[in-house]
Amino acid sequence: MDCKEQEIKEGIKLHIIKTDKFKTNLMAVFLTTKLTRENVTKNALISMLLRRGSKNMKTQEEISKNMEEMYGAIFDCGLDKTGDNQVLKFYVESINDNYLPEHKENILEESARNLLEIVFNPYIENEGFKEEYVEQEKQNVKHRIEGKIDNKARYANERCVEEMFKDEPFGLYKFGYIEDLKELDGKELYKYYKELINTCKIDIFISGDLKEDDENLIINDENIKKLKERKPEYEKPKLPEENKEKEENIITESMEVTQGKLVLGLDVNIKNDEQKYIVLLYNSILGGSANSKLFQNVREKAHLAYVASSSYLRYKNVIFINSGIEISNYEKALKLIREQIEEMKEGKFSEQDIEDSKKGIVSAIKTIYDEQDTAIMYYFGQELSGSNVSVEDYIKKMENIKKEEILDIAKNVKINTIYFLKD
Repeated sequence: MDCKEQEIKEGIKLHIIKTDKFKTNLMAVFLTTKLTRENVTKNALISMLLRRGSKNMKTQEEISKNMEEMYGAIFDCGLDKTGDNQVLKFYVESINDNYLPEHKENILEESARNLLEIVFNPYIENEGFKEEYVEQEKQNVKHRIEGKIDNKARYANERCVEEMFKDEPFGLYKFGYIEDLKELDGKELYKYYKELINTCKIDIFISGDLKEDDENLIINDENIKKLKERKPEYEKPKLPEENKEKEENIITESMEVTQGKLVLGLDVNIKNDEQKYIVLLYNSILGGSANSKLFQNVREKAHLAYVASSSYLRYKNVIFINSGIEISNYEKALKLIREQIEEMKEGKFSEQDIEDSKKGIVSAIKTIYDEQDTAIMYYFGQELSGSNVSVEDYIKKMENIKKEEILDIAKNVKINTIYFLKD
């Protein structure tokens, strides 16, 4: 399942994934722009406002009706924080034309026209977004921001990120800040939207059993023709500067919780992008699987945590350790977590540990093509990182990693931030 790329205009790229594995076509538009304190809340609002209506579909109800008439097509949208970028995402999934009776309709063409209109030709009143929609979405964003404390584990992780990346774009909350909502109105947001559309990186994906000329549905679309060339304003991943020795930042916060949330942010110093594959394997052995050191030693043997795992953020080259613990077990749990990190530095993991982790990662990689959206996100990740690694090459890179390479990574892992949420 290869991905064919075509630059429609500078800064606007079309990605075609031809596959006969599914009965559906999936189309996606990604708008990528720099994360900034000034615009993070505006982007969150824009992503929600665009779903409210377009020039020819003035309400959500009209959009839904149009989708239903396309044999139950599905429209969805979302917002991501990817490295130091914010990504506004829009999708339409529809039945492949091959499965329509006598092939009398072109659902792919309708899907493309509707999706591109929603993203690039929004419903405008009095030279701005409809004020009724703006006020409603401001309330929705406000509730999202206020609701981040509802999931205490996620909240603790967000707070650790905020502290670890204080004064950096990645420390910003992807839905923005309540204090920024008050002054925003339909006209100002539309003015910003036009600026965003003319400066952001635009990636359009189509996945499905496609014909040779199906890309012309995008290239010849009137909304695409109106777009200007641009040198897109987004942040490409770069290797962090080597972190100098510094004291660990320890933050303790109190809230009404029945279970403590302990999150550790780890810096990983690497010399080149190729080592990111090794970090992925290091993370799996440390806490990324049910056979990992954190899961087995902190949770299963010592019974000091209900949850003990780690995750690797490739775009920022950091690892976060997450654990849910009895509040009284804070010192014991932290001591045992530190020991697991030290044991990795000392090479106290076996060849079997390595093989088990490789199998788990390879198994996960092989599922990339099992879902259309997973394949699209894989290739989008490749696009943002500026790499071009096939799934097959990815697997080979993982299988060729040696223990001494993992040890080299382990010796360059340092605790940056410790965050503890207690009662």
